[in-house]
Amino acid sequence: MIDFIFSHGDIFPYVIIMAVLLLSSIGAPIPEEATVVTAGVLSARGALHPGWAFAFCWLGAVAGDCIVYWIGYHFGRSVLREHRWWAHFVTPQREERVERLLQQHGLKVLFVSRFLVGLRSPVYLAAGILRAGFHRFLLADVFCATIVVGSFFWLSYYFGAKITDWLRAGEILLTVIVVIAAIIVAIALWRRHVRKRQGVAGKSAKEA
Repeated sequence: MIDFIFSHGDIFPYVIIMAVLLLSSIGAPIPEEATVVTAGVLSARGALHPGWAFAFCWLGAVAGDCIVYWIGYHFGRSVLREHRWWAHFVTPQREERVERLLQQHGLKVLFVSRFLVGLRSPVYLAAGILRAGFHRFLLADVFCATIVVGSFFWLSYYFGAKITDWLRAGEILLTVIVVIAAIIVAIALWRRHVRKRQGVAGKSAKEA
């Protein structure tokens, strides 16, 4: 297996992808979707092996969710009062609202929260604080992560070439727009300069 991994490139890019997703799960301002889409596009371009890239994306997402659950389970609400890192983006009031959502709608909230960057970590933290059964949590999280991460990754993989073409077309279009805008501004400034010189010349002729 190790030989297979290294035959498709260095393992460190995959580890980095997983690390970024772990950081995203514990509150770093890095959208999970952006990392997964980037991995998909890079796989489509041949920079990464798609199977291993998806596996590390999935593993990073699930492991990060479990870490947040574990923190809530073992430290409870005190983590919001005693640790500024968590209190910075999960206020006690917000955590209480998430708890009510979990109590009313159960683990279905986990699926919805995967699409909401600012709500994902508070939901998993609240699930731990409420001491929701870990096996149920893990099964629900694996199901949600497989669907959501899989959708983002494989769509970006299959459309990766087109995305690259769109970006290149966008760069060309932007360059054309900038050049045209620069020409228009230059013409406008030149005409303004000419009118100003004509006005000065006309004023001097009248004074003479």
